Amino acid sequence: MADARKGYSVRTLPGFAIVALFTLVALYAPIAILVVFSFNEGTSLAIWEGFSLRWYRQAIANEAVQDAALRSLFLALSASFVATTAATMAALATTRTRRFPGRTIIYALINQPLMVPEIVTAVALLIVFAWIKVWTGHTSMIYLIVAHTAFCIPFAYLPIRARLETMDMSLEIAARDLYASRWLTFRRVTLPLMWPGIVAGLMLAFVISLDDVVITEFVKSAGQETLPTYMLGQLRRVVTPEVNAISTAILLAGAILVSLFFRLTNRQS
Repeated sequence: MADARKGYSVRTLPGFAIVALFTLVALYAPIAILVVFSFNEGTSLAIWEGFSLRWYRQAIANEAVQDAALRSLFLALSASFVATTAATMAALATTRTRRFPGRTIIYALINQPLMVPEIVTAVALLIVFAWIKVWTGHTSMIYLIVAHTAFCIPFAYLPIRARLETMDMSLEIAARDLYASRWLTFRRVTLPLMWPGIVAGLMLAFVISLDDVVITEFVKSAGQETLPTYMLGQLRRVVTPEVNAISTAILLAGAILVSLFFRLTNRQS
């Protein structure tokens, strides 16, 4: 029985190859078509008229795209940095302290944005921020940063917590036995060991913030278009391959970040 289980492979199941091929085609065929037609010479999204970088040049020269891209990068960097900092402290508080009443409730509250539909979170933030804007008269980017930070915290928290739970505590215990203070133990032992989890959480939070549409659309004020909301606005007006070019650029950025994440985690495993 043990030998049978050891030699079992899901690839031997009937129809596995067909299901796997269908899944890959369904997932990646639309993306491949989008990338191909981002190099289309003409304005059609369905008829190939020749290879050209026309729409990439047009997107780069478009001041609205430039402003939206810079705003998206600033928002994603700010939100991911704050969210990762908060997630790191939360992960330390829930893994490096003695068990206390309400610990499970705190864990559930941290991960609440993952369980609640995003549209519900967006409407709730819209109501709260609308009241604050009326009360203060302040309509800066701080609302978007706070909203994205709140939404990104659980995405940063999960890999950091997972890293802490798999770390061998013997090194931390040895440091304390050698009269190292809590801060020195954290700075010299814990932080270097948990650094891959922090970087993974930071990159994940950055990607989540960069491509968010729903929360941004509800919270943003006039003149605060991000790249995803700009693309959504363009799709409501006139659809051109410029949107394909922007989407391809975002796809490339995401692929690079994911590759860096896997390279980092594989190196540390």
